[in-house]
Amino acid sequence: MNQIALPFAWPVPDKEEDFLLSDANRAVFEHLTRWSLWPVMATLITGPRKSGRSLLGRIFVRKTGGRLFDDAEDHDEEALFHAWNDAQARRKPLLIIADAPPPAWQVKLPDLRSRLAATPQVEIGAPDDALIGQLIVKLLGDRGIAAPPELGAYLVPRIERSYISVIMVVDILDRVMLSHHRRMTVPLAKRALDEAGLIERARKSG
Repeated sequence: MNQIALPFAWPVPDKEEDFLLSDANRAVFEHLTRWSLWPVMATLITGPRKSGRSLLGRIFVRKTGGRLFDDAEDHDEEALFHAWNDAQARRKPLLIIADAPPPAWQVKLPDLRSRLAATPQVEIGAPDDALIGQLIVKLLGDRGIAAPPELGAYLVPRIERSYISVIMVVDILDRVMLSHHRRMTVPLAKRALDEAGLIERARKSG
């Protein structure tokens, strides 16, 4: 795993070092590094919420002087259409972030539909085991909690493989530390997550 900057931090990440690069997001990252070679000055990024897509977008536009439409499904379609055209005219990249591409994202404006059909789309995938372990340790560290080295390896096979699950696990462990005022240990984490029902019985290995 190479660290460069992404999925999360506390309360709001906004620096490159907050991004963790893994197989789950490598294709997206590498596509963005080649933006000057894009035949169309726009890209649609899709993927799970809390996967770091917004952070990656902020970093990208800060570095390139481009423009970002995050949660694009909630934006005015006319505004997005004109932003797409402007990106081509100015040769400044437009980054569009959505949960899913059309047709799952139902675009009503025909002209915008045609523009999005011509726009490259890259996807952040579900987190792999290495990313889950590093995210847990990093997020706890961002909240001032020193996680024992073995905590990530213990939790990875026992929790749901999703970004939302990682956030829930860290939130629970954070609350436990605030209430117990104790050092974080694997047994303490196990007990807290068992009580919260976040330990997946099917994935337990001991």
